[in-house]
Amino acid sequence: MKIGEPSLDQLRIFLAVAEEGSFGGAARTMGRAVSAISYGIAQMEAQLGVTLFEREGSRKPVLTEAGEGLLVEARAVADRADALLAKTQSLHAGQESEVSLAVDVMISADVTADVLREFRAMFPSVGLRLQIEGLGAVPACVLESRADLAISGPEIRFHPQLERQVVGSTELIPVASPEHPLAAPGIAPGESRKHLQIVLADRSSLTEGREFAVLSPETWRLGDLGAKHALLKEGIGWGNMPRPMVLDDLASGKLVELDLPEKPGTIYELAALWRRDTRLGPATSWLIDAMRERLAQCPA
Repeated sequence: MKIGEPSLDQLRIFLAVAEEGSFGGAARTMGRAVSAISYGIAQMEAQLGVTLFEREGSRKPVLTEAGEGLLVEARAVADRADALLAKTQSLHAGQESEVSLAVDVMISADVTADVLREFRAMFPSVGLRLQIEGLGAVPACVLESRADLAISGPEIRFHPQLERQVVGSTELIPVASPEHPLAAPGIAPGESRKHLQIVLADRSSLTEGREFAVLSPETWRLGDLGAKHALLKEGIGWGNMPRPMVLDDLASGKLVELDLPEKPGTIYELAALWRRDTRLGPATSWLIDAMRERLAQCPA
């Protein structure tokens, strides 16, 4: 039997299905149709003459023994291809003329401002384009080549086209006006589901359909965290907010931290994301280090 040679794109599809555990998950992370993912796997199986995934008897594809054996090699080939592209770019790289940065809205504006003020002093000749986005829209900026670097939340922990480096975290806590019914002591389990929850809307198809700490069936979804903050202070619903952004409100009594049995608060991990086929320049690399150092100084 003559064995064919799978394309690099087919290898990336194979890796994405293995990592995501489903054809649909791979389609979302790669921005493809499920049919294109299924076709890519079928073509690769035909070329290699092996079955990579068991599809019968389970809703999720499971790696066969052959698939398990080829997974490491496929990842090595993809890594070498990425390294080749990055090396090629590095031959032409010096200090960037401009850096495009996407920052998660959950990061305090003070943190971002402090880092960018230092950036201006360190790299006065480097232009900067800043985008503030939420949830899946942050990594989408990098995947769609609208940003060189993103400081993103935990929505994307793996993507075959992205490198990821954790730089810190921020604590999300449930808050409401002190007059809100959920601000009373001794809240019973399930009571939070009876009240309007203000939720940050995900404007990206990359993580479409996922829910993040949403308990109530009654929600208002807003694309702006500042508007959410204002509504919470007005007593319109309850919701999670980054602790550093509401410290003054908690101190003044405009907001209170809710003691809910479900404990919907969470540690929101933040990571730097960039494309694997690019090599970071000095200014972009500096931004990652500076953001990590500044986030470490944030109050707990």
